[in-house]
Amino acid sequence: MADVRFLTDRVKLEGRRAFTFSIWGDVPVYGERYYETEGGTWREWNPSRSKLAAYLLKGGTIFPFAERNSVLYLGVAQGTTASHISDICVGGQIYGVEISPEAIRKFTALSTVRRNLYPILADAARPESYADLLPPKVEIIYQDIAQKNQVDILLKNSSLFLKKDGLAYLMLKARSVDVTAPADRIYSSRIVLLRLYLR
Repeated sequence: MADVRFLTDRVKLEGRRAFTFSIWGDVPVYGERYYETEGGTWREWNPSRSKLAAYLLKGGTIFPFAERNSVLYLGVAQGTTASHISDICVGGQIYGVEISPEAIRKFTALSTVRRNLYPILADAARPESYADLLPPKVEIIYQDIAQKNQVDILLKNSSLFLKKDGLAYLMLKARSVDVTAPADRIYSSRIVLLRLYLR
C-alpha cells in the first residue's frame, strides 16, 4: 500500500497520486475521479493536467497555499489547476486572469459553483487594466502563460499586487521564450532576472 502524506489537511499525496479535499460537490471539472471517505470527498489531482500537481509529486516542498489565502492566477485558462487551488484555499479568493474569451467563459461557469473563484477577462501583460478588480495585495501569484515575455509579466504583476512576504510561482515554458536557445540557458538567465527583481 502506498504511503500517504498530508501537505495540509486539504492536500494529500499517496504514492504517485495527489488529491485535494473538496466541499464543492462531486461533479468533475476535467474528468478527474472523486473518492468518498468517512471524512469527506477527495478529488484526484492529475499531474499530467496540472503543473502544480506535477511539482508536488516530483518532490516540490515550497507550498504556502492555505485556507484563507488570496491568489492571483495569471493564465487561468479553463480552471483545471485553479479548481484544485479552490479546494485548498476554500476560505480565500482566487482571481483568475485569462485573455481568451472562450476559456474565460468556461472558467466563469466553474465560478458559479466554486464561489471563491473570480474570473477576469484581461491581458496579464497589462495589470493596470484589472487593478481595480483585485484586493490591494495577494499572498500568492501563480503564472502559467506561454509567451515570450512571461517573466516580464510576472514581474509587473508582482510589483503591483504581491505582498512583501508573498510568493510567486512561474511555470516557465522555455520554448515559448526562444525556440533556438538551449532550455538550460533560458532557465538560468530567467532565474538571474527573478533573483534580481523579486527579493
